[in-house]
This record gives sequence, C-alpha cells and structure tokens, in this order.
Amino acid sequence: MEVLDLARWQFGITTVYHFILVPLTIGISPLVAIMQTKWLRSGDTRWLRLSEFFGKIFIINFALGVATGIVQEFQFGMNWSEYSVYVGDIFGAPLAFEALLAFFLESVFIGLWVFGRGRISPKAHTAAIWLAALGTNISALFILAANSYMQNPVGSVFNPEKGRAELDGVGGFLEVIFSTTTLYTLAHTIAASLMVAGALISGVSVWWLVRTVKQNNLEEAKEYWKPAARFGFKVLAGAGILVIATGHFMGQHTYNIQPTKMIAAMGIAEGGESQELGLIMTSTELTEDSIIKLPIPGLESFMVNNNFSGKDSYIKGQDDIQAEFTAAFAEEYGTDVNYMPNPFVAFYSFRVMMGLGFLSTFLGFLGLFLLRKGKMIQSNGVAKLFLWTIPLPFLAGTSGWILTEMGRQPWVVYPNFPDSTGLAPSEMVKLLTETGVSQNVLSLEVLISMIAFTVLYAVLGIIWFLLIKRYAKEGINTESVINTDPAFTSDDAKLSFAY
Repeated sequence: MEVLDLARWQFGITTVYHFILVPLTIGISPLVAIMQTKWLRSGDTRWLRLSEFFGKIFIINFALGVATGIVQEFQFGMNWSEYSVYVGDIFGAPLAFEALLAFFLESVFIGLWVFGRGRISPKAHTAAIWLAALGTNISALFILAANSYMQNPVGSVFNPEKGRAELDGVGGFLEVIFSTTTLYTLAHTIAASLMVAGALISGVSVWWLVRTVKQNNLEEAKEYWKPAARFGFKVLAGAGILVIATGHFMGQHTYNIQPTKMIAAMGIAEGGESQELGLIMTSTELTEDSIIKLPIPGLESFMVNNNFSGKDSYIKGQDDIQAEFTAAFAEEYGTDVNYMPNPFVAFYSFRVMMGLGFLSTFLGFLGLFLLRKGKMIQSNGVAKLFLWTIPLPFLAGTSGWILTEMGRQPWVVYPNFPDSTGLAPSEMVKLLTETGVSQNVLSLEVLISMIAFTVLYAVLGIIWFLLIKRYAKEGINTESVINTDPAFTSDDAKLSFAY
C-alpha cells in the first residue's frame, strides 16, 4: 500500500478508537454535575451516591480519552506534514487554545473534584465538577472548530507566495471558532454525546433496578435505581429530539457548503425536482438504477431545502456536481479527478447514523413509558434490552464521523466556494488529500506505527471495558458514610482518591 492509503487508514483507526471515548466524556460530565447539584440543593444523599457511582465511569473514560487523543495531534506532524504546512497558521490556533485553556481547565478541576471531597466546601466541590464539565465542552468547541475549518475554510486567505492558507487577522480567528459550520457541529455533537451518556446511565440503572427487585431489595430499587433510570431516559429522549433537529439543519447547511458529501449520502445520481428518499443502494456505484427509493415524491427534497415540489425543490445530481468541479479545477488538477466521495460508504453511514439515532430516541421514550407513575421494571428481558442497546448511540455517532470525514474526500480541506465570490479557483483555500500527506516518510514506517497504535489501542480498549464493567457491577453501597464537610478533616490529612 502507498503512504497515502496507510496514513489515511492510521488516522481513521485512531480516530474511531478515540471517538469511542469522547462523546461519553462530553455527555456524562454535566450529568454527573447535575446529580451532585441535586444533592447540594436538596440534601438528598441518594444523588450524591449516584454522582459518585457514575463519576467513577467518567474518570476512567476521561483518563483513557487523554491517552488516545494525544496520538491524534502527533499524526499531523508524522504523516500529514504537508497538510500541517498548508493550514498550520489556522489549524494550530484552536488546538493551542484547546490545550492551554480547555484541557487545563478540565484537568485541574477534575483533580479538585476527585481529591477535594471533605477538604473543600460542598459548594466549591460541586463547582469543581461543573467547571470540569465546562472545560470538557469548551474543549469540544475548539476541536470541532478546527475540524469544521477543514469542512468549510472560513476566516483565512490563500498566500500564493508561501503557498499556504493564513488567518485573516483576529476577525478571521473568531470566524474560524464561531463559524456556522462550527456552531451546527457543536450543537449536534453535544446533543449526540448526551444521548450516549443517557443510554449508559439508563441501561446500567435498569439492569440494577431489575437485579435489586429480584433480590427483594425494593428500597434500593425504588430510591436509587428507578430515579437514576428515569433521569437517564429523560436525557436520552430529550437529547434524541435535539439530535434530530440539529441534524436536519446541519444537513441542509452541509448541502450548501459540501454538496458532494450530501449528494453521495442521499444517493442522488441525477438532478431533479421533487426527489424521493433513497432507502437502499444495491451497488457500490451511484447510478439511478442502484437506488431503491421510498415512493413519496419530494421527501428527499424537503429534507434538503424544505420544499416538496417546484423549482425550489431541485437537488443537484452526481453528474452535475462532478461537471462543476471538473470545470472549476481542470486547469489546476486536470480533468481526471473524481470529486465525489465513496458513494457506498457515504450512503450507508448516513443511514446507519439516522437509523440508530431514531432507535435510541425511541428507546428513551419507551423507558419513560415503562417507568411511568409507580411502575417498576422487573423483566430480565427488558433489562438486557436496555443494557445491550447502550452502544447504539456510540455506533450512531461513529457512523456520523465516518460520513463527516470520508464524505469530504478527495479533499482534506474542502474548497471554500460559498465564501469565495470573485476568487479564481487557484486563489481558493483548498487542499487535496493526496497532496497533504508527508513526502519524506516511507510506507513501512507508517505501517509499523499503524500496527503499533492499533495494538496499543486494542489493549487500552480492553482495559477501559473491564474497568467500566467492574465499577458498574460494584453498584452503590447505600450504607456507606460520605464525608463532605471539611470541618471534620484534620489539617495533616493526605489527599485521597474519593472514588
């Protein structure tokens, strides 16, 4: 395999591994903070013990996320040095802010939260977890801003003398951070992350609910696990609605800034009005005959431009957009470049993301229905259902990122068509993936590092799963005494791990 193929495989593998951890960290941190706040405001120790229980999972996930995330940035220098040269002036800025501001914010206050119980006041201790959660989500903002720049390069200009993109001043930096693409992506990602956390909390809680009922420990079931399950289901269902809403508007925005991605994802082979929704792709090639459609005229058009029929419902087809890109970049790249992403991957990653997202949302409402009023879930089958469906939002989010990254191909930085009025194609900010890979690394070097990282991540993944499983099976010691008052802590007491 060539360096380009190996470098793409390595980045894809490490990204998928890392992203397994990211949404749970983003989603569960504010939920643990809410649990602890419920205790602080009401004095109900149930919520304190629940925050401690799910806080263990948060800490484990955060630690593994840091370990896997570091490798992501190393690759920009190792395998993608040409890309780093081209966009380093822009791409490095949000990553630097993420490390210096967001990461240190969350890591410092996670430390205070972990070691500070009983040594600082309950209010300060609760503020620590809120600041850690805030840092986690600010971190998401900067990372997503960097990624969104690759999808829609705004706030920058192309410097022909240096052959690279550069920030367009302070205003350009702010435009990168708060671009429309960034804000849509941030809202969609946070909502999806809350779904991940809600599914985990509800799934584990329902399993414990049924288990404690079977053990005739009705007090623990009623006082701890039912409220926790209801809380998780509310988050899962509510976040699911937000994911659907933000996803709808994000899809429309993506069609405007990255038409190749959305055309492939929707399976539009030929342009036209009142497009029907594609359900199944029967070939790896996108043709009119390879798409089996749902016979509802205009449904696909409505999803893109809010019109079922008429000229405003027109959607470009694969041939239309390929011809446009070829005409625009023929002088620079020739006429043999295929500007469409892999249609099979884009089409099915889009549908897997939507299908699992809708199913997870339905499970959230189903759980709330089963727990209505004084009802208690007592079925082992139901417990297994919610336990085994915990990964669904994970898989939906992973499919979404596969669509986001592979749907951008063959560009590593997509051309900024909408914001480049008056610019010649050669003056646009853009970079083909094949020209972003390092020119001085060997295929063997990339292959060795890819194998090493894959094995390392596999080991870390097993450790992560076993730790999560261990602490989830330990449950809650309802008889334990939790010291939260620093007045009872001696001055020479050593820091201790509270979780």
